[in-house]
Amino acid sequence: MARKLVYKIIHLLPEGYSEAMFDGKRYGITKSSFNNSNSLKIYGEELGGNNFISLNYYRTISKEMLKPCEMPEEKVIHFLENMEVISQFNKK
Repeated sequence: MARKLVYKIIHLLPEGYSEAMFDGKRYGITKSSFNNSNSLKIYGEELGGNNFISLNYYRTISKEMLKPCEMPEEKVIHFLENMEVISQFNKK
């Protein structure tokens, strides 16, 4: 998947808490924005399981950077490409 599409998915993910399905399992996902949405933190945790996804995203004047937290970038991209948001709760 082109990186621009990954960034689009990140931006379309609802702010605050939402739930998504991934690989037949339900995940709780929290998206937090900082610095006028130029820095984003996304944390997803398998509900009733032990898998998780954690990443930071940074946008500067010259580039956009995806920074997974202690996991391969491929795992994060695969999750973003294949998860489906099923519910959204209170926005931050």
